[in-house]
Formats: sequence, structure tokens, C-alpha cells
Amino acid sequence: MISVQNEDFDPGEEYSKLREDAVDAGGIVSFTGLVREFYDSNSSEDEKVQSLFLEHYPGMTEKCLEQICDDARQRWPLLSVRVIHRVGELAPGDQIVFVGTASAHRQAAFDAARFIMDYLKSKAPFWKKQKSGDSSEWVASRDSDETALEEWQD
Repeated sequence: MISVQNEDFDPGEEYSKLREDAVDAGGIVSFTGLVREFYDSNSSEDEKVQSLFLEHYPGMTEKCLEQICDDARQRWPLLSVRVIHRVGELAPGDQIVFVGTASAHRQAAFDAARFIMDYLKSKAPFWKKQKSGDSSEWVASRDSDETALEEWQD
């Protein structure tokens, strides 16, 4: 199940739902991403992130997230998948994304969660505008995000 929402989420509650959905799970993996205070480690104090605004195209975004989850289900024997991605204005330290996977075996749950997160970072249609100091700019995908996708290419 996927959700694109403005509201915050409770990772513990999401874990409980995964556990309830995947009764025979041998492993549940969850990842919660947070808005960073600095976009990269070389940023100066005046480049400190004040806010991150995420835009999306309703309908298209959900369809893309469903496809990413379907691709993960085709690769691994998953019992349950949960993805939440927030949109709107977020502050440093706010939760931005939750990915949870459950499988009979831990390795499938780990791999699927990493796969989903790698695709969310690079292929999901979210546009991020970061406000720092007196300026704001659109955030581009990082080379490291694209490199992470190479591992999953057939």
C-alpha cells in the first residue's frame, strides 16, 4: 500500500500494520527518511536548510509508486509492502519517507526495501525545492542515487 500525504506518520504504527498483514513474516525491514539540516557535508552554516518543499503530480506519482512496489514484488517474495511519502513544506528533522517490507526471509525484505528506496530517490516524480538563507533552489538528483540504481539493472 502506498500513500502520498502532507501529514506526518508513526513508524511504530506502520510497523505494526506490516506485522499484522504479514503473519508468516520471518523479517520486516523498515526505513524512515528524514529531512537533513544540510544538503551535503560541504555546506556552510549559511547553507543550512530552513525548509524543503515537495511537489508532486497527483495520480501520476501514486501510479509510479505502485509500479515501484510491483517491481519489488516481482523480484522478491514479499508478504507486505508499505510506502509513505510526504509532500508540502517540511523542516529539518521532519520525517519525509517510510518504506516497509515484510518477507518470509530477511534478505528479501532488506533487498526489497533498498530497491524501493533507491527507485524512490531517483525515479519517483517528486520535485524538491530547498530554502537556505535568503535563497531557494530546486534540488537535483545526486549522482550517487543514479549509481545505486545500476545494481538493480537486469
